[in-house]
Amino acid sequence: MPILPIDSGRYGTDEMKEIFDDQKKITYQLDIEAAVALSQSEIKMIPKDAALNISKMARSGKISVKRVKQLEAKSDHDTAALVEALSEICKPSAKPWIHYGLTSNDLVDTSNSLQIRDTLQIIEPKVAKLAIILADQAIKYKGLPAVGRTHGQHASIISFGLKFANWSLEMSKHVERIEEIKKRVLICKTLGVVGTGSLMGAKALEVQKRVAQKLELYPAEVTTQIVARERYAEFIFYMALIGSTLEKIAVEIRNLQRTEIGEVAESFKKGQMGSSAVPVKRNPVKSERVTSLSRLLRSQISVAFENIPLWHERDLSNSANERFIIPTSSILLDEMLGTMTRIVSSLFVNEYRIRQNLEITRGQIFAEFVLDALIQKGVPRFEAYRDIQRVAFASLEDGTDFKEAVKNDKAFSAHLTNEEIDKIFIPENHLGASFDIIKKVSNKVKNSCSKFS
Repeated sequence: MPILPIDSGRYGTDEMKEIFDDQKKITYQLDIEAAVALSQSEIKMIPKDAALNISKMARSGKISVKRVKQLEAKSDHDTAALVEALSEICKPSAKPWIHYGLTSNDLVDTSNSLQIRDTLQIIEPKVAKLAIILADQAIKYKGLPAVGRTHGQHASIISFGLKFANWSLEMSKHVERIEEIKKRVLICKTLGVVGTGSLMGAKALEVQKRVAQKLELYPAEVTTQIVARERYAEFIFYMALIGSTLEKIAVEIRNLQRTEIGEVAESFKKGQMGSSAVPVKRNPVKSERVTSLSRLLRSQISVAFENIPLWHERDLSNSANERFIIPTSSILLDEMLGTMTRIVSSLFVNEYRIRQNLEITRGQIFAEFVLDALIQKGVPRFEAYRDIQRVAFASLEDGTDFKEAVKNDKAFSAHLTNEEIDKIFIPENHLGASFDIIKKVSNKVKNSCSKFS
């Protein structure tokens, strides 16, 4: 019976949810058993025939979730149940060597790493794809002047494409971060009960190295019974960090879609309903969903950090919640990436409204550039600043146009001609280095991300 929205199919892609399916978890752990047995036989720790049989049976597909759960009902131990299920189908001569030198968390932690490995194989290309889409949007709108807002107020002129360039570069940085964390979070651990490799002795590290190679992981350098939970905390943190960047984009889209601003809008398909009561509404529901899921994703961080200080060589206070936070973080981020990619790819940009909004303050958005023009004429900064403030506040109260007020005030006309003033009030003249910034960012993003898309 579905309980959570992930269970019901409301959120989460099939490819990501499959990674955390019960049967898939068993497959991961059986792959580890196979890799360990084969590695041990390669250095003559266990008989070759036994290793081949263990490997064959582990990968036979004959061990079901149902059978493991039946055995777990008796033993009250999921890993022991898995090992027992494998033993049931192996040859008698192989049975003594199943799970040789291992402890439960060798399977648990290493299978977690396999899940994280496959999660990143899904997440990373999607992050790269979104970075490239944003870079393309940055180029498309690089020449469009728009209102730049600080503190929710009109501040100065911005290239509308610069918004996308900022987002694009951060998404490409997330690709870099994913590459960097792999060597720290994709850990193979086969060092037994308290991390000494006790039963395998001096050959334990060689076994672990070989297993890691077979599973495309990194061998643990030192562990207790478990891999240090700093590794999982880092993974969860970076998933949430990517999610926060997605939310940053979503919040800006939501703000720009407000009726009073109206510069962008999420696509609205035929038959879609924005409100059950108000037929004319077109709500930014997809961006709001990203914000909502980002809050839930960030909440996983605190749990992951609480799991770091465990007792002695380990306790079980981390175990139950990790069954939630690792799949939940992965599934939520994947959902958010897909949603944001669809939003940005089909985003409606209202160029007319963007230009119209530049005029809301009746020219006061150009105050920065009037100040600079006076400074260039040799007027002391604070003298010019106070004159601009005086005229701007007066024109705001009178409802007059700022440009005309500047032209009619001797503090300005004594230094600037009408032609010079007119030139100041052309928005395209104030995009600064935007073109160069956007071009460099776009090239950098595409160079770093194209191999993943």
